[in-house]
Amino acid sequence: MSRPTPAAVAAELAPSSAEPLRLQILTALALHRTATSQLRQMLRPEGSRQLISRALHQQRTAGYVDLTPLHATDRSRTHAWYLTPEGARQTRDHPLLRGRPPCPITTSTAASLKTPHTLTVVRAHLAFAADARRLGHEHGPFDWTREVAHLIGEGERLVADAVCTTPSQAANTAGNCGAFMEIDRTTMSSERLAIKLIDYARLFTYDTQPAGRRKPHTTGPGWQRWYPVFPRVLFILTGATPARLNNRISDLQAMTTQQPLVAALARETPLAAAVLEDLEKHGPSGAVWTLLTGGEPRSWTEL
Repeated sequence: MSRPTPAAVAAELAPSSAEPLRLQILTALALHRTATSQLRQMLRPEGSRQLISRALHQQRTAGYVDLTPLHATDRSRTHAWYLTPEGARQTRDHPLLRGRPPCPITTSTAASLKTPHTLTVVRAHLAFAADARRLGHEHGPFDWTREVAHLIGEGERLVADAVCTTPSQAANTAGNCGAFMEIDRTTMSSERLAIKLIDYARLFTYDTQPAGRRKPHTTGPGWQRWYPVFPRVLFILTGATPARLNNRISDLQAMTTQQPLVAALARETPLAAAVLEDLEKHGPSGAVWTLLTGGEPRSWTEL
């Protein structure tokens, strides 16, 4: 198979309403880092498994993607796909990826270390995408961006697991642009998870100061450079018994009511949590979200 030249790839990466499947695969892996057969659900939900498999193996032959084996509980053969450094270079000029540093995975071992969390984040995205298709809302495979970093002061950064764009038909507030997503597999302590709320509260108030200025020069919080309104902060939990997950949600609620900065944030934007398996079963539009300020479970559109 002949290898496409960089010039040919760059030309194909120009904006298009119907990009070739191979370029959609490269873009999806650049945005989501790693994916399994989830790529079919993401890019061609009505297509055949062979269609995606053939395109992936073509890209592997070209040197743009590679795979790492997964240990499935049913002993079936499963692989996770990721971009190679060459694949990352080919996508760096894509409009969706401009300004984002390339994050290629250089070895199968490195891929396997990142895979469990990354694939869980993709699962959450697919729940939103499937719900949007069912409701006829606009929410595509690229309306979910992984690992979005924000400055929060004192040389520190907050890296959201994902930023999700709200389908316009589902937004209940003018200008509501979506949500910060935190995906918890119960691999960290409940206290450490709840502390993330403080980081989001710091982001809400953080005012970037131009270099060299001695006097305060406030043009508004730094997040306003990127979002018309502050996105909702949503926690998606999995990896434990229902009782343990409910306890973690209770800890998040306690942080919201007891920590002054977080309480102030909760007065300005919704903070909520849901269980991933409930999202997959009922969809984000089901009554699966628990507000961290209390109240009955509600749907994504009621947050």
